[in-house]
Amino acid sequence: MPPSLIAKLRRLALALPEAHEVEAWGEPTFRVRNKLFAMHAAAGNHHGEGREAVWCKAAPGNQGLMVAAAPDRFFVPPYVGPSGWIGIWLDARTDWSELTVLLSESYRLVAPKRLAAALSGDGVSAAPSAKLPAAASPTPRAKAAKAAKAAKAAKAAKAAKAAKAAKAAKAAKAKRAR
Repeated sequence: MPPSLIAKLRRLALALPEAHEVEAWGEPTFRVRNKLFAMHAAAGNHHGEGREAVWCKAAPGNQGLMVAAAPDRFFVPPYVGPSGWIGIWLDARTDWSELTVLLSESYRLVAPKRLAAALSGDGVSAAPSAKLPAAASPTPRAKAAKAAKAAKAAKAAKAAKAAKAAKAAKAAKAKRAR
């Protein structure tokens, strides 16, 4: 990768709160508290398919939409692709503002909640005195967890009600038997 492209990628990734770079598999990877949110794929290795790229974690469902909409810019990367990661080709046509957003979204998916909340809408760290943006709508995973918790609570309430009714019936039967 020409130094200017890797320098741009590093600058974007490392601008995120507590982001750091770790070399893994012979390539730069970008992490927050050791959780991977982006990795580089060089053109010269078997991961890059002859083109420079960066792989980012993507929200559920986004990978298929992005690849279908722009296969000349996005692809399903090996290894992490089945987990929903997206590959973005790095070349002269790279939209760096779009890449900033994609890196930020990837970061938000793995970062602790407080660090993720420290990002403004454009993915740049908010100033410490700036008001943090309102929480985004819940992710599908959060919605599913909330629904599962509600279902569990409803099941427990129903079981408690049934146990109370059974106890009352048993007490009534014992009273009649006297």
